[in-house]
Amino acid sequence: MRGLLSLPWSRDYNCALRIFPWIMKLILSILCLLPVLASAQTDILPPAPQLVAKSYLLYDYNSNQILVNQNGDARMEPASLTKLMTAYLTFDALRHGTIALKQELNVPAVAVHNLGDESRMLLKSGQAVTVDELLRGMIVSSGSDAAITLAVNIAGSEAGFVDMMNQEAKRMGMKNTHFTNPAGMSDAEHYSSASDLAVLASAIMREYPEYYPLFSLRSYTFNNVTQDNRNRLLWLDPHVDGMKTGYTESDGYCLVGSAQRDNHRLISVLFGAKTDRLRASESQKLLNFGFQHFDAVRLYQKDQPVTRLDIWKGTESQVDVGFRRDLFLTIPKGAFPQLKAKIETYQPILAPIMGGQQLGVLKLTLAGQPYAEFPLMALESVPLANVFSRGWDNIRLMFQ
Repeated sequence: MRGLLSLPWSRDYNCALRIFPWIMKLILSILCLLPVLASAQTDILPPAPQLVAKSYLLYDYNSNQILVNQNGDARMEPASLTKLMTAYLTFDALRHGTIALKQELNVPAVAVHNLGDESRMLLKSGQAVTVDELLRGMIVSSGSDAAITLAVNIAGSEAGFVDMMNQEAKRMGMKNTHFTNPAGMSDAEHYSSASDLAVLASAIMREYPEYYPLFSLRSYTFNNVTQDNRNRLLWLDPHVDGMKTGYTESDGYCLVGSAQRDNHRLISVLFGAKTDRLRASESQKLLNFGFQHFDAVRLYQKDQPVTRLDIWKGTESQVDVGFRRDLFLTIPKGAFPQLKAKIETYQPILAPIMGGQQLGVLKLTLAGQPYAEFPLMALESVPLANVFSRGWDNIRLMFQ
């Protein structure tokens, strides 16, 4: 594996880190939690496509980078894209044994009444339906009745489930999202954004890969009624395998799409297309742009040491730092030779050190301009040394 092992890098003991370590720790801890890293706009980046839509975003799943962002933080009506969160919480309930795939759930009256023009799985009040059937009906047929049935049975009430949705959105860092129902029905306080939904879509793929194939199903038949998946991309592009569509009168047609070519996966989010066909064609343009103009490069393998850092007052004098999962970077095609790396660390680094503790940041530049940053973690724990070793290091630190 080549990656950054051949790239020039330097260790910069910035005086600001020495004076204000708590400030830098706060900033870098936030960076560590962020699910996306925004790339700087450099001359080497290809111009982003201009789409006929209100808001759109292209997200690289492997590298957690945003490649295109047009009003990506704007609050929009998510419509049935809301069901991605309902699906996520259902997958979580399955993993924790709250429900089971073959378990039959009773359809509450609230799930079939007062839905207006909402899409339906065509459930009947009091009917017993398995969780597996409800998931397919919600994801493929976009059944709001299925979404509400799952919500009520998991949390005991719609309101309880909505609380879970908002708590999970907050945990994920979805800053421009607030839910009022599990199905996506219009409400002034029910909103999300393209950037937030990219975070949610990637979380589903990363945390629940066993259920992700449900999003690629083209149709589903329930009670002898077959409904097609409204995601036209599933028919247009053989590389597309998800995820969800939606529509509201105010914000038009929306779509979260995902495709994988070789080992490169992209997620597109689009709001505000005027027609069903347009949301598919514009989303296809967005995905094609990403695959045609960018490469996903694995820089480091999981737990591979990037460098060794000196530490004080520990049982060891140095500690390996690296990343807790494979580190990918998406860069314009042919631009790898112009990529450079620099390591900045907190100084002095004092024991005890816990495995996974952030000790610095890897800063990347492309063609001489800032491009991306990644937190560097200790790959091992280093406990405190004995009192004599600590005392000697205290004396040495006085002269640093």
